[in-house]
Amino acid sequence: MPDNEALAASAMKAFEHVVAAAGDFSHRPGQHQMALEVSRAFSQATLGEDAQPTRRIAVIQAGTGVGKSLAACVPAMTIALARNTRVIISTATVALQEQLVNKDLPRFIELLDDHLGQTVTVALAKGRGRYVCRTKLMRAAGGEADPHADLFEDEAPVVVPNAKDQQAHQMLVLQGLAKKLHNTWNGELDTLPVPQAEVDWPALAAERSTCTARHCPDFGACVYYQARKQLATAQVIVANHDLLMASMGANVLPDISNSLLILDEAHELPQVASSQFAASMDLSSLRWTDQLAKRIQKVGAELRYDSTAQAITLCRDVRQALSDLQTLVMDLWGLDALKKGAPERLPFGNLPEVLVEPMALTSRVAQALAAHMKSMSDMLGKQIKDAPERAPRLSSMYAALGALSPRLDGVVDTTRLMLANTEDATPDAKWFEFDDERGLVRITAHASPLMAGPLLASYVWPRVRGAVVTSATITSCGRFDFFLAESGLRADDAVSTLEVQSPFNFTQQATLRVHRTAAEPRDVQAYNAEVSQAMVQDLGALERGALVLFTSKAHLAQAVSALPEALRDRVLVQGDASRIEILRRHKQRVDEGQPSVIFGLQSFGQGVDLPGAYCETVMVAKLPFTPPTDPVGQARAEWLQSLGRDAFTELVVPATSIKLNQWVGRLIRTEQDRGQVICYDKRLSETAYGRRILQGLPAFKRV
Repeated sequence: MPDNEALAASAMKAFEHVVAAAGDFSHRPGQHQMALEVSRAFSQATLGEDAQPTRRIAVIQAGTGVGKSLAACVPAMTIALARNTRVIISTATVALQEQLVNKDLPRFIELLDDHLGQTVTVALAKGRGRYVCRTKLMRAAGGEADPHADLFEDEAPVVVPNAKDQQAHQMLVLQGLAKKLHNTWNGELDTLPVPQAEVDWPALAAERSTCTARHCPDFGACVYYQARKQLATAQVIVANHDLLMASMGANVLPDISNSLLILDEAHELPQVASSQFAASMDLSSLRWTDQLAKRIQKVGAELRYDSTAQAITLCRDVRQALSDLQTLVMDLWGLDALKKGAPERLPFGNLPEVLVEPMALTSRVAQALAAHMKSMSDMLGKQIKDAPERAPRLSSMYAALGALSPRLDGVVDTTRLMLANTEDATPDAKWFEFDDERGLVRITAHASPLMAGPLLASYVWPRVRGAVVTSATITSCGRFDFFLAESGLRADDAVSTLEVQSPFNFTQQATLRVHRTAAEPRDVQAYNAEVSQAMVQDLGALERGALVLFTSKAHLAQAVSALPEALRDRVLVQGDASRIEILRRHKQRVDEGQPSVIFGLQSFGQGVDLPGAYCETVMVAKLPFTPPTDPVGQARAEWLQSLGRDAFTELVVPATSIKLNQWVGRLIRTEQDRGQVICYDKRLSETAYGRRILQGLPAFKRV
């Protein structure tokens, strides 16, 4: 294997070849600087098992227009081929994955293949939940006689809200999908040929808990395992952060200790990691415990499981324990919580004394039942191997139990976190949510770690040998500190940081105007009304494309209702159609010379590429602070304040800075773009923290 310097030099030579050969890639000093840092990090990292590995983690903020995909991917692929290893690229969303696989990487690889004389293969990796299970679909559609349907006869029929004849409508939809599978539909959620609202997708997804893999009668036609085959031979695997976190120890992706890892849109990683370690359980919808008891009875009889009766009793015990918890929680907070419409958070994660023993009882019976479920699943697995002639029936039994095991796992995990002793550690965030659904109160218990950083530092980063962690918005208020703490990298000796400036001349290409309202932002009704009227004036002057971003659905709705008829026809509102359809209509209107405006929330504030006339104005209705009702944010602030620290300065302001940078980053996408940012929140220029945030924004000309 070439030495480190030779590896880095070969990677840079390949990078420079791709830039020169492309013809339309202009020379960008920042891109070259980033590619050099990537080459150094990946060439120096020790891969695989090593008692004292050399770890390199390059954290790189690459401003809009740097071309970070090329700067990261081409050196990584070159070094991976030389070291006979693979590249894992993880990004924030499936849409960004598909952009890399279908647009960016093919072009890089075509030019790189010419230079290296080798072909680089790429595969797209998605989680199981984005693939349909053929067995489930055929059973639900009734398209094939299922000899084992008796195991699932307790399933509630899947219905579609607001359909006149719900069951008949659903059956027609499912039968249509079954006919299209492997014909005109590849079985993926992202290419679903009907509106997603028409299908109860979780009931059809190829989840691990219901899968018997090669022992399934439909294994040969399984769309998930067909996709997995491509991963086995691909040299570049494009995944997303959710899948990356979920696959730790699950062998879905190649071993990250023996791969080169690129984390794109890395500012999203802490939030994704937090959700992976969180847990919740429903205290109200308990029918699943009755379903589980019936299935245990059938499976236990066929397996001759000695403890079938005990497991069935435990199903009833779990149901009773959850029902008792619901009653206690409702008595404590229910009416008040429903009136205020906000979750009931437990201060410092302390469970009220009246709930401790009931929660402990729930935990004990749930764990005992989970142990029986594991024993039965193990027995099924062994018999599937030992008696192939019975595999179809046994596989259906495995799926019948597995379909309900996530509900039980949720109870086990949530009660464990709820009962955790927080006296000597950072407390978890714990809260109860109350929803009034058609007169029936539904209560859900939640628990989540306060910070993803320590978890990432313990479970992820020690396994990483070589990584590039990049985004256009990693620094906050001009510093890396916040991201490094949030992501668990602050104390990691392997980390280096680099900020690569955007090649755009923001001062010449864009202006920033801060509108001063008479109403204070904390006076929500008055502020929203005033901003809505100010927007009407500004929208009337627009000639081409614009993006208006809101922090709440209520403000968005109020702004829509304030539009005069002449402007309403120009506005496309998030929720009225899919994101893809809204963007398509928007571009079509602008292409036809018409003004077009998108009203959107957070999801339109990042990952949206609207160059040139498609977005000449970005309007920010309000600084995107974390909602004050967010239980995790509240718990973090409470904990920091107890330590004598300022949560607003340490958490809220940096997080807002990163989010606002993402939002205004929708404006200037090329060297030719021109435009304006209008922020209606005067706090950006009139408060000390606002001026901190302002310093971290691109150098727009202030007007």
